[in-house]
Amino acid sequence: MAYGSYLLLPIALLLLGSFGNSWTNTLLPNGLTLRWYQDLWLDASFRKAFATSLTVACSACLINSFLALPLAYSLYHRAGRAGSWAARLVSSMPVAVPTITLGFGYLIVFNTDWMPWLGSLPLLIAAHTIYTLPYLTNALLTDLRHLQLQGLEDAAATLGASPWAQFTGIVLPNLRHSLLSGLVMVAALSVGEFGLSNLLTSFKFRTYPVVLLQAFYGATGFACAATVILLLLAGVSAFISSSLGRKK
Repeated sequence: MAYGSYLLLPIALLLLGSFGNSWTNTLLPNGLTLRWYQDLWLDASFRKAFATSLTVACSACLINSFLALPLAYSLYHRAGRAGSWAARLVSSMPVAVPTITLGFGYLIVFNTDWMPWLGSLPLLIAAHTIYTLPYLTNALLTDLRHLQLQGLEDAAATLGASPWAQFTGIVLPNLRHSLLSGLVMVAALSVGEFGLSNLLTSFKFRTYPVVLLQAFYGATGFACAATVILLLLAGVSAFISSSLGRKK
């Protein structure tokens, strides 16, 4: 009960504040208005930041689709063999290392004469891809272990199926739900990521959370409305991901 209150109370206050006309030195906002959402829609910087966040998230999902599937498949078949621990370490490193550490590392490496890419959109996409790749890889790997497809692959091999035919005919169809739910999770993580984006972005390619922080220096209602939009995106993503997971 206490945990639920601690989690839901700030969200409820943000929702109330987004519809409040004013909120200054009072427990609850005063009045009722929709102008904060109208102002948010009319603000070109937020529209551009929202588009940038969607571009980065969709790009990370696309790249991760091509990287995570073969990586998870390789880890599944190399479990217990020499060298598999190294692949697991590499795939899990962005999860174990704080994003602020990754961000400072990219900041040092890509702000040089040899690689002057700091503030560019490709670097931001690459950073989000590296950050979210382990989550999708581990989701696929868990599903592979649960489904235990080794027997089906062996049967297909005895019938003359090539490794590629086994992968496309057996593995991919069985992983479609976990792949989709994992990609939704990747998109949600990317859209809500602040640490990496704040360090690597430029004024031209600011993401939604970076612009959102600046909103709290202005009107409280406007900042609450902008935060509610981000929470709505996260909630919808979580619902879609869990729904796809239940269909497996």
